[in-house]
Amino acid sequence: MDDAPAYPAARAAAAPIEAVFARHYQSAVARGDSDLAPPPDAATIEVLVETAFWASLRREEGYTPRISLALLPPERARMGLAFARPLPLEPGALARLAPAVEQPGMHLGVWPAAGRFEVWGATRVIPSFCLVLEVVRPGLLVVKHRRTQAFAKFGNVAVLEGDRIRLVDEQSASLPDCPGLLTWLLGFDAPAAWGDSVNALVQLAAGMRAHGRGGSLLIVPAGSDAWRESVVTPMPYAIAPPYSRLADLMRAAPPDDARPAWQDAVRRAIESVAGLTAVDGAAILTDRFELHGFGAKIQPRAGHAPVEQVVLTEPVVGDVAVTVHPVEIGGTRHLSAAQFVHDQHEALALVASQDGRFTLFAWSPCDEVVHAHRVEVLLL
Repeated sequence: MDDAPAYPAARAAAAPIEAVFARHYQSAVARGDSDLAPPPDAATIEVLVETAFWASLRREEGYTPRISLALLPPERARMGLAFARPLPLEPGALARLAPAVEQPGMHLGVWPAAGRFEVWGATRVIPSFCLVLEVVRPGLLVVKHRRTQAFAKFGNVAVLEGDRIRLVDEQSASLPDCPGLLTWLLGFDAPAAWGDSVNALVQLAAGMRAHGRGGSLLIVPAGSDAWRESVVTPMPYAIAPPYSRLADLMRAAPPDDARPAWQDAVRRAIESVAGLTAVDGAAILTDRFELHGFGAKIQPRAGHAPVEQVVLTEPVVGDVAVTVHPVEIGGTRHLSAAQFVHDQHEALALVASQDGRFTLFAWSPCDEVVHAHRVEVLLL
């Protein structure tokens, strides 16, 4: 492995990650799912993570590598691109190959052969629960898996940044106040419960985070105008009638042969809405995906007290809930979002920070307080 020194975090994370994939595999087999990737063992995970980490610190022609590795044999990759001579799994080789997999959805295929791990080629098509290891930036790695639904975002299992390991907590989805969006992001729900409407919210969240400018998106109940009491009027960029392109697509139920085109149309509509959140203020979308406007300024609802505290959690193993003032989470944008949910209990507020942090605000009926879920670990 280019004689690279050991990366201790790789060994520390390997066994817990192995356990997660084993549970997923056993559950999928019990459900009767097919086209499943074989679950990885801890030794394999350690090798992949260690090699990817050292590759992430290299520079190739002035660029830092962005790499996606998929653990599967070449015969399991339909329409894969196979090298005539597989390459050894080494940091230098990965850094040189990085430009080939910078496009979303492209992975370098890795599998053991003749006693060593090799990069056998590249592929876009991988089986369900296939281990994918993505190099996001130097020292930042994400271990994830492909869900059973091709249109869904990959489910994150662990994030490693330097010597810090964050394992996604499966139990977070079972909390009584866990929003459906967070359950979907966690990726531990049964496929039958994975609805396209919630998946669209996931894609919106990912799009908000991707543009890097920060932004807010308020999800309000369709058929109710109560949210207008918490917004300064007139709204700078009100839309009348509400923009319904995404709503129309989400109501459609295309046959299987038309589904790829429908998914592409949904993706473009989501990108359009997510881009609007880059404008100062909040975009307002109903839970039926009708866009009422963007650039909205949030104000306290008449007769309601200012929000003074929120419960803050992150869905990672070992996290402990803390009660804080909203400004301790991020500033004005976060304070406004917390105030909106404090006054509009049926609403959700999604807030992306310029530094990549992402917070989902929802009302907790159990604790009667705004719950702030830090979820960037699920969106990487």
